Amino acid sequence: MTQNTYLPDQAAPLDITSGEHTKKLACLYVVATPIGNLEDITPRAQRILQQADWIAAEDTRHTQKLLQSLGIKNQLISLHDHNERARSQQLVELLQKGQSVALVSDAGTPLISDPGYSLVCEVRKAGFPVVPIPGVSAVIAALSVAGLPTDRFYFAGFLPAKAQARIEQLEKLRHQLGSLVFYESPHRILASLQALNTVLGSERQACLGREITKRFETFIQASLGEILAAVEQDANQQKGEFVILVAGYQGEEETAAWAEACRWLTELQEHLPPSQACALVAKMTGIKKKPLYNWMLESGPTSKA
Repeated sequence: MTQNTYLPDQAAPLDITSGEHTKKLACLYVVATPIGNLEDITPRAQRILQQADWIAAEDTRHTQKLLQSLGIKNQLISLHDHNERARSQQLVELLQKGQSVALVSDAGTPLISDPGYSLVCEVRKAGFPVVPIPGVSAVIAALSVAGLPTDRFYFAGFLPAKAQARIEQLEKLRHQLGSLVFYESPHRILASLQALNTVLGSERQACLGREITKRFETFIQASLGEILAAVEQDANQQKGEFVILVAGYQGEEETAAWAEACRWLTELQEHLPPSQACALVAKMTGIKKKPLYNWMLESGPTSKA
């Protein structure tokens, strides 16, 4: 286990009293940036982007435009899906030289369906602090206005590109109790909505967020069937970046028997393989094994995000 620990002879990345930078510290800052409206940049994020020695960006051209709008001139280095492993070592070497690095994605919070996981792991492994600079996240922004339960939710990222894999993934999530959250792109939005209707049912309540914080921001709150029809009928609703939110399962799994079954699975997971634990609990409670198995694999005791 690793943790950010600042001993008396070390400089902290921030003075916890004043909120201002103290002495220079070699660390990785994970910086959230706007997903649309540039006014959503936080003062702290702007300051870190100004003061860091390097900015590691998913797309340097995209980030350069953001920096120009903020009046920031800084050194950029690319870090994306195709070069992250090799680039991570280079960035660790910069930290070893006493330099600081700010990680940004094209928009929103890095690592949330964006590059950065390997870098964070390598930086922690090398013993350097990783400091979050929180801000915009499309997941949280969409959940806050969707009109769906938010006490428990499951972020599933992007659904698979291939139709069969997409259906199989949704089958695993069919009995998920918390609200489901997906990202989607314009060229797959119809296919994903059709798959959601097929697997989860057209009556399941949902919300489609499009172009959040941007000029053409829209939210459609209705059943999955109604949302699909609205998007099919309006080509403009097929453009942009999407967050799809779907209500969690509401059926026999919310009964007392299901709650008891989940409690037993939680107890048994440390002692039995998932298939054996589910078979035993199914026999005890009368609930079918498949939804129990899916719950244990996909959500289990840590399903609350």
